[in-house]
Amino acid sequence: MSEVEIRTVRKIIWRLIPFLIACYFVAFIDRTNVSFAKLQMNSALGLSETAYGLGAGLFFVGYFFLEVPSNLALHRFGARLWIARIMISWGVVSGLFAFVGPIAQTLRLSNEFTFYALRFLLGVCEAGFFPGIIFYLTLWFPSAYRARVTSFFMLAIPISQVIGAPISGALLGVAGAGLDGWQWLFLLEAAPSILMAFGVLFYLTDRPALASWLQEDERTWLRGRLDRETHLKTANHGYLSLLKSISDPRILAGSIVYFAQNATGYGVSFFLPTIIKNFGVSNFQTGLLATLPPICAAIGMVSLCYNSDRTLRRREHVALALLLATIGVGGAGLVSSPVLILCLLCVGQFGSSAVAPLYWPIPNTFLSGASAAAGIAAINALGNLAGFGGPYVMGYFKDLTGGFTVGLLILAACALIGAVVAMTLSVDSRVEASGAQPAPAG
Repeated sequence: MSEVEIRTVRKIIWRLIPFLIACYFVAFIDRTNVSFAKLQMNSALGLSETAYGLGAGLFFVGYFFLEVPSNLALHRFGARLWIARIMISWGVVSGLFAFVGPIAQTLRLSNEFTFYALRFLLGVCEAGFFPGIIFYLTLWFPSAYRARVTSFFMLAIPISQVIGAPISGALLGVAGAGLDGWQWLFLLEAAPSILMAFGVLFYLTDRPALASWLQEDERTWLRGRLDRETHLKTANHGYLSLLKSISDPRILAGSIVYFAQNATGYGVSFFLPTIIKNFGVSNFQTGLLATLPPICAAIGMVSLCYNSDRTLRRREHVALALLLATIGVGGAGLVSSPVLILCLLCVGQFGSSAVAPLYWPIPNTFLSGASAAAGIAAINALGNLAGFGGPYVMGYFKDLTGGFTVGLLILAACALIGAVVAMTLSVDSRVEASGAQPAPAG
């Protein structure tokens, strides 16, 4: 490893990753703070567990329809403008949740339907953010670094849960100006997204060629390394058109793996405060205990992804992470002790949260350019449909049986199926292993 490589990668990491973590931090809070608002909102709006689960999941339906077009727009207009647009629009819609009741009265709709509509609209507004960042990282980092870099970026998820859970729990106790705690929660947690959008406009750089903060030798090394990897992808796999990249069997298999991870992850996270609240603790204590699974998730992300980059055994690491999710989530559905339930959910989060950063380097070994933007978005869109199914299954069986056992076992079965499919993934490590070597003459 050359001195210029070490210097360049370190500089890019410190320039981009902390800022992108902050952006995803506020995004994930706006996406999932409904799980804490639910502790007061359901009774205030008259929502059942099934209605809440359906509404929580409708976010991902809106997300699904706009995912690929949004990522292609990012490729066309640049990350800076498009990510800022996404953050402003989702911040505005997230704040509107504080006024579900007045909006429903004004439009003569039911509270339930208005909640559904806003969750769907929130998904439409946020569509393209996560896959856009994943595609953006491929413009800056060689393949051999992408699992650990993606895990650094996705640390925003457990960080948002560790920091956001106690804050959300505390905000439920805020009241004033005719608004209850759950309404203040939505308003106060929506504002940072809009403010961060202006930071995106002035801070992000669309591509390495425009990076005045890199030295000339650093830009030359990065351009050469990424061009060499693109050459290897084309030589090994040919060029994939947009249509072929979306319908490629490798994309569909990856979507199944990602579906399994999202079903497990979102199915648990949207109901985690409720599960912990049933232990007989206060709202603030619920927020504190809800930080333990995300802390385990952060450890799982970094440790498994570092080892994946070291060994380049991508497929095996993805399968292992999904097996841990199966054991943790399934086990939590079979025990009754609050301590055991929380410990097993920590195991489940350790595995489940690591799946995405472990998986994303795999399609990047055969996709590039616009086909990468479309392929990554297609995997994310199809996989995130589980974000609809997971919470709905949990809510439906909670209403039907009065407990979470059946829902957790179904989510564990999804993770197990994902682990099996992960072992069939076509992984080309030649791009990562050879990308650092000089291209052959001719």
